[in-house]
This record gives sequence, C-alpha cells and structure tokens, in this order.
Amino acid sequence: MASGGGEADKSVDPKLGGVGSRSAGEERYFRADTLDFTKWDLHMGQSSTSTAVTTNTRTPPPPHPTPPAAAMQEWEIDLSKLDMKHVLAHGTYGTVYRGVYAGQDVAVKVLDWGEDGYATAAETNTLRASFEQEVAVWQKLDHPNVTKFIGASMGTSDLKIPPPGDSGGRGNGGAHPARACCVVVEYVAGGTLKKFLIKKYRSKLPIKDVIQLALDLARGMSYLHSKAIVHRDVKTENMLLQPNKTLKIADFGVARVEAQNPQDMTGETGTLGYMAPEVLEGRAYNRKCDVYSFGVCLWEIYCCDMPYADCSFAEISHAVVHRNLRPEIPKCCPSSVANIMKRCWDPNPDRRPEMEEVVKLLEAVDTSKGGGMIAPDQFQGCLCFFKPRGP
Repeated sequence: MASGGGEADKSVDPKLGGVGSRSAGEERYFRADTLDFTKWDLHMGQSSTSTAVTTNTRTPPPPHPTPPAAAMQEWEIDLSKLDMKHVLAHGTYGTVYRGVYAGQDVAVKVLDWGEDGYATAAETNTLRASFEQEVAVWQKLDHPNVTKFIGASMGTSDLKIPPPGDSGGRGNGGAHPARACCVVVEYVAGGTLKKFLIKKYRSKLPIKDVIQLALDLARGMSYLHSKAIVHRDVKTENMLLQPNKTLKIADFGVARVEAQNPQDMTGETGTLGYMAPEVLEGRAYNRKCDVYSFGVCLWEIYCCDMPYADCSFAEISHAVVHRNLRPEIPKCCPSSVANIMKRCWDPNPDRRPEMEEVVKLLEAVDTSKGGGMIAPDQFQGCLCFFKPRGP
C-alpha cells in the first residue's frame, strides 16, 4: 500500500494544486478530493487555448476550386462597354436607344418579348433559344445595304438604362424585364426612309433616286434571303438612310432564319398594309412574304405616299385577302416599274419573283428620260395622285 501511496505522491500536478493524479497510458486520472477547484477554470482555459492553437496551426484544407466563368458567345457584347444615351424610337417589340459601344456610335434595341408576367418560362426559353440561333447568323452578315450587327445580350439586368425623367431618359417610366434581350447595331444617322419620303410628298423623287433606293432595298433583301433569313417586317419605317442616301435594312426584331418546313412559319407577323395575304390569313409562308412587302415599298418610294391612306385596318385586311386590294399605281408610273410592283404583290406566292430577279429587273429600268415622273412645277396638273383610294 505504501508503495502505491508513494507513486501517487510523485504524480502530483502542481498546476492543479492537489495530489492523486495518475497516468494510465495517454489518459490522466485525478482524485476529485485532491483537486483545487479554484484553479480548475484556469487550467481548462490554458488547455483549451493550447488545444485551439494547435488546431488552428494545422494546414487548412485546400479551397474548393472556383468554377471557371462561362465563356462569352462570339456574338455576345460586354455590357460594361455599352453607354446608353437616349430613346430613338418605341416599337411593337421594344425600344431603340442611341448609345456608344467601345467608342462606336450604335443603336440599341431592347426586345421586350418574353416580358415578365406575360410569357411562361417554357415560352421564354424557346424564344431565347431561337434568338441565339439567329444572332449567330446575323453576326456573320456583311452587306452594304444591311445594318451592321455588332452584338447582343441575352439579359438586361446589367444594362444601364437612362432613368425616366432625365434628359434623354426612356420617357415612359417603365423598366425592362430582366429576361428581355438587347441587340446592338451600327447607328445610321440619316433617319428612316419613311420620314424621308414624307418630306418628298409634294415634290416626289426623280426616277433615278426611286430606282437607286429600290435597288438598295432589293439588294439587301436578296442578300438576306441568300442567307435563309426572312425579315418578316419589310416596310419603309424599317429602312434607314445614311447621309449620302444609301439605304440600309434595319430592325430584325421579328426576323428569323427560314424554317425548312413552311408550316413552322405561320401567324400574323408584320405591319398591316405591307403584309402578304397568306400572312394575314395565318397560313404557312416563306421568304416570298418579304417580296410582297417589297412591292408595296416600291410603290411607296415612287409615290412618296402612304399605301391605303383612307382605309381602316379592318378594311385593308379583308380587302387584301378577299378582293385583291393593292395600292393604286399612278398612270404616269413607267410600265417597267409598275410591272415589278404587280409581280411582287401577286396573291400567289409561287408566282412572285425571287429578290435576285427583282434586282435584275430594276437594273434594266431606263432612267435616262425621267421615266414619266412628275416635274415639281407640274405636280398640281397631274391627277394620278389624287384619285380616291380604298377597297
């Protein structure tokens, strides 16, 4: 027993102020009646600190690798380089802004289809997938009569839209939905063809200018059709003029890559007055709907007037389909030009020419003798432009 007691004495822990400590392997046991509990907290604090230090000095596990950022698409723009200025126009499918991208003057169209609350997630995803396929084609387009596509973004959450009320702000106080998309194209300073023609309502255009504008439009459309792109909203309001009067096709808000199956392209898409009968009826259509619209634009360029100015939308829609209503061609219009109009707006799409053929027909028009156009001082004496219109 004595020896047992002696071993216990030798194992006294001075930090604990007591006796009776004994080691058993790596564990330590204490007799509770020998401990000085006034120093127990101090001892435990030191032990905890020691343990904490030991734990914290261990080599930390390697951090979880950060997933690489998703690579930008070839056509995708860096929104941080886009400076939005002011509103240029409001349209059915969105708002067009003036802006600067990477130092270049641009037009930015924010497309509102798929707007929050008005489309299901599935519908929005379908629209976005279709849009991505189209911009992949657009960004490769290169033609002097097609507005240069610079890039697009599949979301507007980071878009710096001017606040409403500021000079150059949106002006309508609204906010674009985060699911909207924006398209950035070159800025064309001369304004729309429609506004230009309105200014020429009384004086009209020389036949050379008529043919030149029509050729620019026909060449641009022929190029788009060669790339299987159907514009679907060809009208003078969607054509822009450079200061030198070169025409550029713009506004691809409803354009799409032509479907292999014509049944995939249906629905009333476009603007009344320019829409082909098959589109008005909701039947299947193809690129020939653009040819029809071109025929109306050619009439508008020649007459510097609005088609069906005295007709209501309901009258136009019904009469174009069921009564073969077309804009009235003035008697003074050269037969070569009138024949192009008539062929382009033929009710049967299969009988309409391809745009490539239209280019050749326009190139063959003789403009050397003025083509029978009205001279400014003779305008009041010609009654061709004053006949009542309507179905």
